[in-house]
Amino acid sequence: MAEFVMKQKVAQAGVSHRFHIESAATSSEELGNPVYPPVRELMRRLGIPFDRDKRARKLLASDYDDFDHIIGMDEYNRRNMQRICMCDYDGKISLLMDFTAHPRSVADPWYTDEYEKAWRDIDEGCDALLRHLLAQIRH
Repeated sequence: MAEFVMKQKVAQAGVSHRFHIESAATSSEELGNPVYPPVRELMRRLGIPFDRDKRARKLLASDYDDFDHIIGMDEYNRRNMQRICMCDYDGKISLLMDFTAHPRSVADPWYTDEYEKAWRDIDEGCDALLRHLLAQIRH
């Protein structure tokens, strides 16, 4: 969900050409699976474009060198990202909600089925992340 929300926000800001946005899993449960059906339905309802052919892939150690930022949703993700990347010497790893006024984990709908609550967190986090990134570009 976060990948497509962020892609929509950079498109709306007219800066898609400045960003390459991908999502990757830190565990193997969903590898190869498409976007989860309740997430697809929510994004359809909210008008968030998404790639119907998107399949979950695993985060790779090489992603650390290939991306400027590695953003997770919760502490479990952060620990796994640090383990997979074997370091964070450039300070690239963070949580999405770290960019907001109220740092916390994104509400996890896997256990609660509260996909709209997760979307609200992701929407807030992506807004804050985009503001942060645009400020970096301007300086």
